[in-house]
Formats: sequence, structure tokens, C-alpha cells
Amino acid sequence: MIDFRLIRLAVAGAALTITAAAWGQGTAAAEAKNMRLVGYNDLQARTAYQPTISHQGQRYIAYVGHHGDNKLNPLTGKMENNGTSIIDVTDVKNPKYLAHIPGEEGKAEAGGAQMVRVCSGAELPKADKSKFYMLRVFGNQAHEIWDVTDPAKPSLLTTIVKGLKGTHKNFWECDTGIAYLVSGHPQWRTNRMTQIYDLSDPAHPVFIRNFGLVGQQPGAGGDVPIAVHGPISPGPKG
Repeated sequence: MIDFRLIRLAVAGAALTITAAAWGQGTAAAEAKNMRLVGYNDLQARTAYQPTISHQGQRYIAYVGHHGDNKLNPLTGKMENNGTSIIDVTDVKNPKYLAHIPGEEGKAEAGGAQMVRVCSGAELPKADKSKFYMLRVFGNQAHEIWDVTDPAKPSLLTTIVKGLKGTHKNFWECDTGIAYLVSGHPQWRTNRMTQIYDLSDPAHPVFIRNFGLVGQQPGAGGDVPIAVHGPISPGPKG
């Protein structure tokens, strides 16, 4: 029986690799309360921002978004812009790094692919029931859908929207397929408003509407209200 709590700890350990390394070097005393570190992965020395875990068949797969940088991918032997790491965390003591999908060139929030969400086709109303889908940002430029049915061999399914000037923390309702995408529409006065899409069939995104605060929209005047950080939807059941 897989203990899902330990999987969460494994991902937390992956995100805190630098701290764990510091402990190992004796530079700080290890402390814990109501938890313990059971395993970690160094994520190819890439910074970790947004992690999510998907139960795929008999495995638990972690998807981790990264801020921008450029690091070596030992799986390919190439330097790659930070993007999305995919790790098999079924064995929480020995997480296995499966794949890295490069992101936008640039440092910190100027590059990478910091946001990631995953839905199964079995949950989505109009998707292929045998597949798994990952929604991610491509730096500040675009939102993408990847087929991650085989997490070791992810493939780009479609680009939802591109030509943006900012992105951040998206939200995807797996039961309805509705996605709330934090975007910087080039005609809007803010780099973070919300674009709403129907992704119930991930291969064929359907635009619903743009949404923001009064004063952010094209043609408005005066001060620009603060940008959205990340919407959260409880869905119809909420």
C-alpha cells in the first residue's frame, strides 16, 4: 500500500534539496516537527516552484515547475533552460527523475516554466480517457498542453495561447475542464489578468472570455489595479 503522505514528503524534500545538502555538510542542524525527510531528488540542480502529483496507473508522478536558469540535463547531456521536471515518486525513498521539458530562456521569473497542473483524461469530460494531460506555462510567453501519458516521453499536444507578456499560477478544474489562466494579454494594461478556457478536450482548447479588474482592460485610464497572482476555483460542487 502506497503511503501518499510519504510521497508529499518526498516532493517537499526535492524542493528543499539545497537545505538538505547544507545539513549533510554540517552547516546547519537538521530540525523537523511532525514530519521526516525520507528521500529527495536534486532536480538537476534546478530551483523548484510549483509541484503537483498525479496518480497514473500504479505510479505516482511528480511534476515540478521551475523558475528560469540554464542547467545540464544528464539524461540528454545538454544544457537546457529550466522548464518542467517529471519524477517518479512511487518509491518515496528513491525518486526517479524521468524527464525535463525545457522552458523559456531567462533568469528567475523572466524565464522557465514555473506553473504546472495535471488532469487525467478519465476526469475530463471530452478527453481521451486513456491519457494524462499537463497544463503548463512557457515562461511569460504562452500556455501549453502536454500529453504525459508516458511521463518519461512527454509530447507537446497544443499551445493554448501565445504572444503574452506575463503568466503565473493557473487553475484547472479537472471535473469540468475549465481553466483559469493567468496571462499578460498584450492589449491589456497589466501583465497578469485572467483568460478563461474550456480545456475539457485538451487537444481543442475553446476560449471563453478575458477577465480582470476595472482599469486593467484595454482603453481604460487612471491607475492600474494590482495584478492577479493566482485564481482558485472550488468548481460547481463548491
